Amino acid sequence: MAFILFRLFVLALVLGAAAIAGQMIAGPKGAVAGSILASLIVYALHVRSGLKIIDWLDDFKVENVPDVSGWWDDLAAKLFRYLRLHQRQQQALTNALVSFRTAAQALPDGVVTLDSEGHISWCNDTAQDHLGLRLGSDIGQPLINLVRNPNFSQYIRSRQWEHPLVMTAPRSRSKVLSVQLVSYGDQQMLVLSRDVTQVEKLERMRRDFIANVSHELKTPLTVLSGFLETFRDLPLSKEQQAEYLNLMYTQANRMQNLVEDLLALSALESSPSAESGELVDLSGIAQKTGDEAQQLSGGKHDIRVEVETGLFAMGNTAEIFSAFSNIVTNAIRYTPERGKISIALRKTENEIGKSCAAFVVQDTGIGVSAEHIPRLTERFYRVDRSRSRESGGTGLGLAIVKHVVQRHDGELDIQSRPNAGSTFTILMPLAKLEAAPKSAAAQITTAA
Repeated sequence: MAFILFRLFVLALVLGAAAIAGQMIAGPKGAVAGSILASLIVYALHVRSGLKIIDWLDDFKVENVPDVSGWWDDLAAKLFRYLRLHQRQQQALTNALVSFRTAAQALPDGVVTLDSEGHISWCNDTAQDHLGLRLGSDIGQPLINLVRNPNFSQYIRSRQWEHPLVMTAPRSRSKVLSVQLVSYGDQQMLVLSRDVTQVEKLERMRRDFIANVSHELKTPLTVLSGFLETFRDLPLSKEQQAEYLNLMYTQANRMQNLVEDLLALSALESSPSAESGELVDLSGIAQKTGDEAQQLSGGKHDIRVEVETGLFAMGNTAEIFSAFSNIVTNAIRYTPERGKISIALRKTENEIGKSCAAFVVQDTGIGVSAEHIPRLTERFYRVDRSRSRESGGTGLGLAIVKHVVQRHDGELDIQSRPNAGSTFTILMPLAKLEAAPKSAAAQITTAA
């Protein structure tokens, strides 16, 4: 208040001084003219300062503060403080938005923000990949028009978002997404997407595993129960008893093989890598595998074995022998009589130039189509269940091969075409040795 009174006092002094000067020059009329002239000058200065303030408001920046005086300087100071406060608040909001978007970009899940009309406000890179969006061109577009999936459209319209929707990705049918909407703010929506392809695959494998184990055990148990009832209820000749006992032994042996393979696979899965202290004679294993293939075939196939000697690896002899043997056994089982089977072991290099031993089994068997190849190493996966039962396999052989190869830092490649045969290749890293023993036959015999 005192400051205002001081300003009024100064203004009164100026007007009084102008009147006195006019009185001295031109008398009473000069006094009036001097007061009016001083008032006009003061008014012009105020107008000039006001126009500067107006121009500043048109380009309201800190660096454009006008040079004004008097009352206008007070106003400019208050506006300046307001502008600085507004800038700090705006910068804080900008930093918060940048921090949110940076955090959202770092999330492994997709994030899409929608306005109250369901139009896209923003999305992170993961959401663009999951839902096939393009942030630059899709902002402001209705999400429901860009994600063409009837289930997704129905899910959005239902407004029942307590549970996520599981759906295939719009641009990749091999990818499975879990999508959930969350309402927030002023009727805005947040769309969260997660890639659950692997989870769905594991769940499917779990269901298949339980169903297949039940099936594989139920069949021989049914046979055994039937024959036992026959033994109990009917008088049988010695020939019939011998025949039924042989069939029962076959089914019991089948269950035993299944249990042994399950235990072997469980042991492989429980340990991520093989012990590296054991020297494995790959050449000896490959040669023994080829010899056993000849015996298993019984002369029904044309089998050729070519083994390069002196190839050794570090790992577990029993496991590697099991992997090689499983591949060769499959080739014999699924190759018709008079078909050709080639078994070879040779030194080579992998894609990064590391020395490896390549164990290659090529046959002219029935083969499989391309869509089945990625699943051949799944437990109990069957391309043709009836054909697999006839062959007598447990359905775990290639699953064991895959885990053995992974434990030894190797690679497994499968090439196959229907009615044109298959080629299985195992790459095993070679041991770096100056001198290696000539044979590991004793270890192989133990593994068998």
